[in-house]
Amino acid sequence: MRLTKMSHACVRLEKDGRTLVIDPGGFSERDAASGADAILVTHEHADHFDEGRLRTALESRPGAEIWTLKSVAEQIAAAFPGRVHTVGHGDTFTAAGFDVQVHGELHAVIHPDIPRITNVGYLVDGGRVFHPGDALTVPEVAVETLMLPVMAPWNKISEVIDYVREVGPQRTYDIHDALLTDLARPIYDRQIGNLGGAEHLRLTPGTTAEV
Repeated sequence: MRLTKMSHACVRLEKDGRTLVIDPGGFSERDAASGADAILVTHEHADHFDEGRLRTALESRPGAEIWTLKSVAEQIAAAFPGRVHTVGHGDTFTAAGFDVQVHGELHAVIHPDIPRITNVGYLVDGGRVFHPGDALTVPEVAVETLMLPVMAPWNKISEVIDYVREVGPQRTYDIHDALLTDLARPIYDRQIGNLGGAEHLRLTPGTTAEV
């Protein structure tokens, strides 16, 4: 499986000539979802869900489909009958040849005064890759590659390190990193790499790795 890191929280997975894209939001490239056979969206926040990007992807590729939670699906389903699927915790499905399990229910706490919204994570091909969205969800299966939300208004580095320890993946790749300056990246790389207990890796947007 080939993993391509796009900006912020978006990743593209390719296998057997088909492409799965997760979270092509407003902080990602305009063409982040272009050519996708399937798109997964973890939640409704604009840095993960951009209606314009999804509409462009679906209009340009008639066979493309979306799997997401209710709050996103209800904003786009009417325009694409039969192509937008609503999922929740515990669901399993196949998208563009990838086996997907849904884990998690709520977005991490940003502040006690801000109501929590729904958030789901996607476990791809039995644990080959896990993208948790905006939550520190721990799936009850082994994870090879964890897409790690490294910098967000709702987390701090100690929580990120403890999350890596709890999931226990073979490796992590940074996501949710648009708010992290290049000046601070070496600090995060060193601390997470030294303390997390897993190989900590980072891809610049547009670069790929085999996972």
